[in-house]
Amino acid sequence: MYRIATIQMASGSNVTANLHEAARLISEAVDMEAKLIILPENFALMAMHPTDTVNIREKPGSGPIQDFLSQQAARSNIWLVGGTLPIATNNPLKFRAACLMFDNTGECVARYDKIHLFDVTTTPDEHYCESKTIESGDQVVVVDTPYGRLGLAVCYDLRFPELFRCMLNQGVEVLAIPSAFTAVTGKAHWEVLVRARAIENLCYVIAANQGGYHVNGRETYGDSMIIDPWGVVLTRLNRGAGVICADVDLKKQANLRLRFPTHKHRKIQFEPRIVNC
Repeated sequence: MYRIATIQMASGSNVTANLHEAARLISEAVDMEAKLIILPENFALMAMHPTDTVNIREKPGSGPIQDFLSQQAARSNIWLVGGTLPIATNNPLKFRAACLMFDNTGECVARYDKIHLFDVTTTPDEHYCESKTIESGDQVVVVDTPYGRLGLAVCYDLRFPELFRCMLNQGVEVLAIPSAFTAVTGKAHWEVLVRARAIENLCYVIAANQGGYHVNGRETYGDSMIIDPWGVVLTRLNRGAGVICADVDLKKQANLRLRFPTHKHRKIQFEPRIVNC
């Protein structure tokens, strides 16, 4: 059994201020004895304009945001999932929305690039088109950690259960899902989606969301939560910045999968377009 923490933020348009707030919340989670900590999507910047994020993109393995995550992990002897941050591509007008995992020595041991991009109209006055500045990823990522087989996904990915089935094929036990769900879509679907992903895959789900009003005029839903493999919400945080913790028991999960082996009863297989499934 070990303790995990979900950090919820209401990030603004100043990277330095956001990193300072993230450091404070990471320290709070460490004081609560968390060994694995998840930051939300866009933790370092909730941009005023999409091009602002392009302007702070970093080369893989180099940059102040990556340095921050590495130093935090090593200093506190934790494993840290760094929400998302912009990583450079060959296209100077775009970036990859990368979710990086650092081990307790500060080494980056996994990278997941957001596959499903949020190109939607949520209300007549609220539009999003992530594909204008973000280049989609195409790799499913599940990584061995001291805390089980951990799969990485981001926000809009929640709506595509086939991605999580690919992870299940790779033996995933814990899902880390940094997010920045809008207030509108969050109210309608957030809890339903995160609990469904836990139930159908018999996985723990660590759902770290942005939660509050942002200076760019956007409102995010919050309600970060940690869910067990039976779909029970172990803990949650409604709005604003904060930390929640829960204990993960992989032996209990293994026993549940043995007694209730839905993952072995699947009859329909599919050929996914994404690779590494």
